[in-house]
Amino acid sequence: MRKWSIYPSKTLFTSSLINKQSLITIPSKSSHRFFSVLSSFSTSKHMETEPENKDESDQPISDQIFKSGPKLGSYKTGDKTFYSLIENYANSGDFKGLEMVLCRMRHERRVFIEKNFIVMFKAYGKAHLVEEAIGLFSRMVDEFQCRRSVKSFNSVLNVIIQEGLYYRALEFYKHVVNAKHMNILPNTLSFNLVIKTMCKLGLVNDALEVFREMPIRKCVPDVYTYCTLMDGLCKENRIEEAVLLLDEMQVEGCFPTPVTFNVLINGLCKKGDLARAAKLVDNMLLKGCEPNEVTYNTLIHGLCLKGNLDKAVSLLDRMVSNKYVPNEVTYGTIINGLVKQGKAADGVRLLVSLEERQYCVNEYIYSTLVSGLFKEGKSEDGMKLWKEMVEKGCKPNTVVYSVLIDGLCRVGKPDEAKEIFTEMVNKGCIPNAFTFSSLMRGFFEMGNSDKAIQIWKEMSNGNYICNEVCYSVLIHGLCKDGKLREAMMVWTQMLSRGWKPDVVAYSSMIHGLCNAGSIEEALKLFNEMLCQESKSQPDVVTYNILFNALCKQSSISRAIDLLNSMMDKCCDPDVVTCNIFLTALREKLDTPQDGRDFLDELVVRLFKRQRTLGAINIVEVMLQKFLSPKASTWQRVVGELCKPKKIQAAIDKCWRNMYC
Repeated sequence: MRKWSIYPSKTLFTSSLINKQSLITIPSKSSHRFFSVLSSFSTSKHMETEPENKDESDQPISDQIFKSGPKLGSYKTGDKTFYSLIENYANSGDFKGLEMVLCRMRHERRVFIEKNFIVMFKAYGKAHLVEEAIGLFSRMVDEFQCRRSVKSFNSVLNVIIQEGLYYRALEFYKHVVNAKHMNILPNTLSFNLVIKTMCKLGLVNDALEVFREMPIRKCVPDVYTYCTLMDGLCKENRIEEAVLLLDEMQVEGCFPTPVTFNVLINGLCKKGDLARAAKLVDNMLLKGCEPNEVTYNTLIHGLCLKGNLDKAVSLLDRMVSNKYVPNEVTYGTIINGLVKQGKAADGVRLLVSLEERQYCVNEYIYSTLVSGLFKEGKSEDGMKLWKEMVEKGCKPNTVVYSVLIDGLCRVGKPDEAKEIFTEMVNKGCIPNAFTFSSLMRGFFEMGNSDKAIQIWKEMSNGNYICNEVCYSVLIHGLCKDGKLREAMMVWTQMLSRGWKPDVVAYSSMIHGLCNAGSIEEALKLFNEMLCQESKSQPDVVTYNILFNALCKQSSISRAIDLLNSMMDKCCDPDVVTCNIFLTALREKLDTPQDGRDFLDELVVRLFKRQRTLGAINIVEVMLQKFLSPKASTWQRVVGELCKPKKIQAAIDKCWRNMYC
């Protein structure tokens, strides 16, 4: 039941009692009576009520004055009175009341203005009633005799886009612009909204066509137009075109803002082109645009991604010297970079330094450090940091709980992780797919498949969100435990629900089939993998599973053919690959071989394909097995390793290690 407020509309009183052209003109004889009634309204109720039966006395005070006014004396209700009611109903989201006002206005042949409809469009958007907004737009002329302009058109278009209905927005745009009877010409804002929509859908080429159409429509692109297009191009990894747009906008007399430069700097940093990003900052300064917090944070993030932590810290000092205050994003980025380099302890020291300087550290920084400590095998330090976080009043969320659960499972403590999981649920945090997959993996790795399956059932019965990773973990665990039949049932369910298996799921099923002696079935599944998207393509682990199965069956020639196919697909053999073939050559041939010639040939072929790292890894295996490469092979290896730049890089690394 709706609650009704007894207080009068502030807008109504302000506009009616102050404005010279009053909405309600009260004659002097009836003024005393009018305010007596008004007083009775305000003293009869002093709190909100929730009536069982809605009658006239339960309506909002603005309605009561509106309907009771004619009885209080001879006053005239003006159009602005209705406009105030429309605004009040729209702001409160009372669409039934809105329709009643519109009906009365139409019945009394009141004048409708476009501004009122724009207010209503925004209200529909706030209530996620997109189709109702579109319907009202189409009724403006025929029902309410209100002329539509580009303002109301843009308002409805924005409502559709804000709701994420991008294709519907494009459909609406084309319908209105192409409808001659509507006579609505898009302006710069209209084009900006359409370009934004197309970029959201990844239709960057279409967005560029619309952009080129703007001058034909006598619309001048603004900074927002260029920024939106640049962002779309950068997300499609078309950085060069985005940079050209920067030059074009300046030629056209549109001066870039810090936001413009930040879009391009972000794109270059994600690509790893930090040198050009730095040049763009210099260009930014030449144009009179001062780098802001976003600029510095973007550059620091890019440096951390490349592992240049020293430069990131140096840039942080520069940021402070320029009187910009680093925030939790800045420090979180550097801490994340330290963790990725295996320096979680340094990250903890930075955290302590931040807290000493009264910085507010959020739960995401804690989760990064807790995860890093567990991955480095420092589980006690991870738990200690977790307890400190809770003691300091930082409330753990789903992400932080999941990180702790994953960490405990990594160090072989799934039962403790399950206790944390129970605490998490009891405190109202909803577990996600990562939480469940971590728990299942933890129990499987400890050999407790029953508990892992129980976790899966708990997830399924609780209607929690599941993804392909959860299926992959379950399939991998079941195959590893020898439960191929159950794994195949899960595989079938996964496919039936529309989830695409990743490389882990495929490799696990192939492994299970090979262990069961069904190598031909495994090869069929492998061939299916080759037709899938990149995340499902076989990796060296998949190939090694098949190499091992074929070699155990003495099908060495088939294994070598598969090895050739693997190398053609730019997948390099690893130590496991070498060991599988060395064992087969030694044990499965009538005339045993030590494998020296086989590995030496692999090295040569990798060098010819310019896959130097893979070749050097094979040479290391040969040396460990006391299988010396041929002289010609050695010459290639030494020539590659002793290039001047590589020697200098090795010396620099040595010096850094000495002083760290």
